[in-house]
Amino acid sequence: MNIYVSNLSFNVRDEDLQEYFAEYGEVTSAKVIKDKFTNKSRGFGFVEMPDDESAQKAIKELDGASVDGRSIGVTVAKPREERSQGQGQGGGGFQKRSNNNFSRSRY
Repeated sequence: MNIYVSNLSFNVRDEDLQEYFAEYGEVTSAKVIKDKFTNKSRGFGFVEMPDDESAQKAIKELDGASVDGRSIGVTVAKPREERSQGQGQGGGGFQKRSNNNFSRSRY
């Protein structure tokens, strides 16, 4: 089962996340998500546990727990949605300006 962990302290590392969940059963992976430019934690991560029963127990007991001074959120991870390009997603493209906003001076 894939588990989403939110509101993590920026000091939490992958190894720490693995330790928190290992108490409840086998952890196949634990990953704190980092910003691709600064390489700093984004405050959330994912934990993979092969046994659903252990994973459900971990979710129940760790959701709302205080970790490194913060109350974390622990839920079943939702599948990642596919993002389509250019359909209102921000994406920054070129936007043509109207010349109506410019005043021209005459010489």
